[in-house]
Amino acid sequence: MTSAHPVAETAVETRNLNVYYGSFLAVQEVSIKIPKQQVTAFIGPSGCGKSTILRCFNRLNDLIDSFRAEGEILIDGQNINSTQVDPVELRRRIGMVFQKPNPFPKSIYDNVVYGVRVNRHKGDLDEIVERALTQAALWDEVKDKLKTSGLALSGGQQQRLCIARAIAVQPEVVLMDEPCASLDPISTLKVEELINELKQSYTIIIVTHNMQQATRVSDMTAFFNATLSDKGKRYGYLVEYDQTKNIFHSPQQEATQQYVSGRFG
Repeated sequence: MTSAHPVAETAVETRNLNVYYGSFLAVQEVSIKIPKQQVTAFIGPSGCGKSTILRCFNRLNDLIDSFRAEGEILIDGQNINSTQVDPVELRRRIGMVFQKPNPFPKSIYDNVVYGVRVNRHKGDLDEIVERALTQAALWDEVKDKLKTSGLALSGGQQQRLCIARAIAVQPEVVLMDEPCASLDPISTLKVEELINELKQSYTIIIVTHNMQQATRVSDMTAFFNATLSDKGKRYGYLVEYDQTKNIFHSPQQEATQQYVSGRFG
């Protein structure tokens, strides 16, 4: 991969990552290096393994009984699938924002500090709340109603509250699984602007079905596709990974060209 930019440090690396559900191979042989403090977008048709790979990075798939991963996922050189790694501690380092805003039925304040309290994080809670809500571009809108339920906010505000909750513990990486899928265009734009701000401090990996969004927010793009195995089972694989401008304007693979130009997917 050629680049005029200095090579960024790697935040997350996968080596020959295979994902199984029981004996079924769901995603095959993904090897990828995610750069620090950049936004990497995962794109591709439904069922190609984008969200599955994303959820491997903080071991959320571990909660599925039949799930099994082979290969390595390295963060700071350590394989996070090792038995030495505590998944709870890992999830402090790797935050997650889901497709639908999911504030807890608590006050705005208690939502933000939830992870901080669980992790027995040291520090002034008021300062942490103000910092996280400011970073999430929500402080000015809610600073006078921190005791109000997070569920009373609009959908877009709820999603920014969930982002504030994820970054309150100061993770290294923030995973976002279609964070704008349930938002209106104005709220989507706010979240996209926020993503651009957050990459100054965090590595961000986003799954999106919105091609325009990928071009607007990401530095790097990974295109996943799905195909049928010999047994007629559909599995996902990584087709191409490069700087976003190359993926959208001069992809190396025919399938990438067809997908980004809207010919399938």
